[in-house]
Amino acid sequence: MEYSFFQQALHLDYQLMLLINRVFIHPYMDNISLFMRESVFHIPIYVFVILYAFEVFGKKAVWWLIAGVALIGFCDFISSHFIKEFFNRPRPCRDPLMSGNIRLLAKYCGANGSFTSSHAVNHFAFATYVFLTLRSFSPWFKLLFLWAGLIAYSQVYVGVHYPSDVIAGALLGSLFGWLYARIVRQSLSLQQYRL
Repeated sequence: MEYSFFQQALHLDYQLMLLINRVFIHPYMDNISLFMRESVFHIPIYVFVILYAFEVFGKKAVWWLIAGVALIGFCDFISSHFIKEFFNRPRPCRDPLMSGNIRLLAKYCGANGSFTSSHAVNHFAFATYVFLTLRSFSPWFKLLFLWAGLIAYSQVYVGVHYPSDVIAGALLGSLFGWLYARIVRQSLSLQQYRL
């Protein structure tokens, strides 16, 4: 029974991958997806959030920033060195069952595992952390989830991750972001900032 459910889930994952990567496509989306994977795309958002944190938290923003950097490092380490090595799932662009059926738009296909997507884990952790620590100052920080979602979607669109990789990554990253936000709010007494 469990084997049958696993096989059905895997089949659904493959079918959704093909829909996103081969059917729901557009030349503009090809370019946008590639751009969204580049670090240069993320820099303005990081800079804005950091400056905003210093504006509202003052000197405490230094510790807020250190915790945020530690969060991303922790998430990347867990995803890349524990989860991916444990599951050892090949990326779609390296999977013998899929590689001939997908469009690989990315410049390279990573040699490490596919599950979970480190892009999804890291960006959802960051979005959750920022939202939960800065939401009382502006409701617009919830848009970071849209930003993280588009980055995660792009991983599937360009052919380097399966949908389940980014969904699991988003959930894991959100959990880590929530935990770090709780710790930081208590440690830095950010409750006084109406959080």
